[in-house]
Amino acid sequence: MTITRVGIVAKRGLAAADHLDRLAAWLHERGVVPIYESETAVLARTGVAAAARGARLPGGTAVQTDGAPAATRPGPPVETCSREDLPQRADLIVVLGGDGTLLGTATRIAQSGRDIPLLGVNFGSLGFLTETRIGELYTTLEAALDGRAAIDERTMLKAEAYRSRELFDSRIVLNDVVFTKAALSRIIELVVSVSSGPVTKVKADGLIVASATGSTAYNLAAGGPIVHPRVDAIILTPIASHTLTNRPIVIPGSEVIDVRPYMDESAEEIYVTYDGQSGYPLQKGDSVRIRALERRLRLIKAPERNYFELLREKLKWGER
Repeated sequence: MTITRVGIVAKRGLAAADHLDRLAAWLHERGVVPIYESETAVLARTGVAAAARGARLPGGTAVQTDGAPAATRPGPPVETCSREDLPQRADLIVVLGGDGTLLGTATRIAQSGRDIPLLGVNFGSLGFLTETRIGELYTTLEAALDGRAAIDERTMLKAEAYRSRELFDSRIVLNDVVFTKAALSRIIELVVSVSSGPVTKVKADGLIVASATGSTAYNLAAGGPIVHPRVDAIILTPIASHTLTNRPIVIPGSEVIDVRPYMDESAEEIYVTYDGQSGYPLQKGDSVRIRALERRLRLIKAPERNYFELLREKLKWGER
């Protein structure tokens, strides 16, 4: 796949104008059109504010804010579009920020139905998914443009919520779907089944349904196992279980998981959240069905660093 247009998304409020301007100029020099996500454009000096003053990139390229081609201008323009539209416009997306920014972008790529790679550059505190360091950005990006970059294919999860047997919500996540209690609730009860039949009734503060990629996120903090992202698996991890027999379990990625809140008259509120970014309360009789998405996310890997090196670097895994 030839990469001619690169989308750029920065964490909201990130002070990265220098990096954004340099990245746009670097792409321009190689004949690649940079496309700023709309809020990212405001963070860059060559973004919306600069465009109003008639600013230009190196080489005389005019900055564009409406996505239209630059008439009679040399070289590809800097364009802007919404976060939702970016996957349809770009051949590759670069995320500057933390894992939260990457998770949102990954979901939008999956929803677009396009098979485009994603490069995460760490500007956050941990950056387990945004594993590329800023000093490695241009080497990694050069490899991506040349078709030499190493690609990790990551399984995503699709969650469909039903009420009175009618589908009322559908989400795609990279890390996890989490069922939790309200702030002042005691415990919640969830009935869990898979394609082959009943699994268990969970009595706990909550339940995490995680992908292998999400095994190092909330799942790990709740005592769940680390699962290599190439393993075809889904993880079920109770949060602060009130029953010693409720332990984390790893099941085949081919299973469809059905989670139903067990709610009687005295039951507390139960919430479902998606990748820690959005969610809502469930009602009695609701069910959420979770399965692996057939289309996988393509993450560009950091150079010369494998998964176990990443565990040691980010999580101090194996250290005494």
